[in-house]
Amino acid sequence: MSTPSLLRSLASVSGGTFLSRILGLVREQAIAYAFGASAATDAFWVAFRIPNFMRRLFAEGSFSVAFVPVFTEVKETRGQAELRELVARTAGTLGGILAVVTILAMLGAPWIAGAFAPGSIDQPEKFALTTDLLRVMFPFLLFVSLTALAGGVLNSFHRFALPALTPVIMNLCVIAGALWLSRLMEVPIMALGWAILAAGILQLLVQLPALARLNLLVRPRWGWRHPQVRRIMTLMIPTLFGSSVAQINLLLDTLIASFLVTGSQTWLTQTDRLLEFPLGVFGIALGTVILPSLSRHHVGSDRVAFARALDWGLRATLLIAVPAMLALVLLARPLLATLLQHGRFTAHDVDMAALSLQALAFGLPAFALVKIVAPAFYARQDTRTPVRAGIVAMVANMIMNVIFVAALFLLWQQPGDLDDGWLAAIAKVPGLHMGLALASALASYLNLAQLWLALRRDGVYVRQPGWGRSLLRLGLACLAMVLVLGIGLMHWPDWSAWPPMTRVWRLAVLVCAGGFSFVAVMFACGFRLRDLRGV
Repeated sequence: MSTPSLLRSLASVSGGTFLSRILGLVREQAIAYAFGASAATDAFWVAFRIPNFMRRLFAEGSFSVAFVPVFTEVKETRGQAELRELVARTAGTLGGILAVVTILAMLGAPWIAGAFAPGSIDQPEKFALTTDLLRVMFPFLLFVSLTALAGGVLNSFHRFALPALTPVIMNLCVIAGALWLSRLMEVPIMALGWAILAAGILQLLVQLPALARLNLLVRPRWGWRHPQVRRIMTLMIPTLFGSSVAQINLLLDTLIASFLVTGSQTWLTQTDRLLEFPLGVFGIALGTVILPSLSRHHVGSDRVAFARALDWGLRATLLIAVPAMLALVLLARPLLATLLQHGRFTAHDVDMAALSLQALAFGLPAFALVKIVAPAFYARQDTRTPVRAGIVAMVANMIMNVIFVAALFLLWQQPGDLDDGWLAAIAKVPGLHMGLALASALASYLNLAQLWLALRRDGVYVRQPGWGRSLLRLGLACLAMVLVLGIGLMHWPDWSAWPPMTRVWRLAVLVCAGGFSFVAVMFACGFRLRDLRGV
């Protein structure tokens, strides 16, 4: 079977992911319109972040990066019967383990909620709501992990479109939950919990016909002692940290944010969702595409092709991540005011969410590049290096969390805030969540620096010709875009005061003008689409 180019594969993944992220923005608008930034939405985001964190850790994180290289090796070197056996044993083992984890988590929901949001324990109604939502949503982990298994199989056969489109289902379910089901329920926010659970089940079901067409839809079987399953599990253990440092940091942020002013959890989550748009469409899409390619080159011992594919991924990532970072920093308030300032989401909420969006956007290039650099280790089944880097970055993130929150508190506190002690004081000062976002951004750069140095040390990455010209071209294009956006913002400074449609057309003008200036300078400096053609 012929292998499509990396650019074609990226277009397939990015197209589906783009549609998913657009609907994701609509989903955030629906939640903001229906519920605003309140104790109920804080409870939902805390409860959802726990199984969602484990999804990214087990499903999209450690499991995918461990499963795809092993599956690719079996696919390239053995027969269909062994491939079917591997899928059956992996599905049975993964499903069995996560079923037990899910049952235990549902039984122990109060302890889990207390561990990840200790600041809400002294608010009985909020804490009880968090616990109830967690019980409803935790089974989502089981179904979405099996969905990731199916997606990994399809990606290994270069079938990227369906796995990329699958998240659309969750967005549609949550939109329906916020705008329709919430009106029918005694506790409206619970509608979002049931929508998440329904989405997990439906996401798995839509993958099954595609597996059947590959003759890989098999009955799950327990396979703890199966040699390839043991290899996957062995690779998974260290990558629990190495592949998901950003998500671990966000979960730790949840713990600290539970002590901050009400709304902080929601502002941070809305920030994360907006950052996921460019990160998902391009960063995660590039990582998804490049892992099977790197694994194939490693199995074939083609070091030149391996280095060339990695170089392509790095250039493509910088081409998108750097202008996206600058645009998000400059357009944070216009974006949030246009997308979310409706219903119960106020101008104050926009200002607070903009603080964390600007801080977290600073780390976008690092978040995206890690998605490219880490697969270079996983494809060679080296999991120790990423986990060491991840642990260092995680510890640094926690230290910076405390430093930055304390520093912002000292800058913004009012006389008398400390009379009732530190914990009571930080719950009075809005904006401290910005420190958590900035810490996550800087920790991601630390993680990237360690991985990059290890790549150079091992001689895995060989720089291809043309980097100086590419960086100069990128720098000039970004400068042109910043100048255009800066002029526009000087003429249109106060976004929250305008009617919704005025915000929409003015934001569209800024985005189009900034994007056109960037693309025009890129092409004027010699960039051509064929430069993105992968190997």
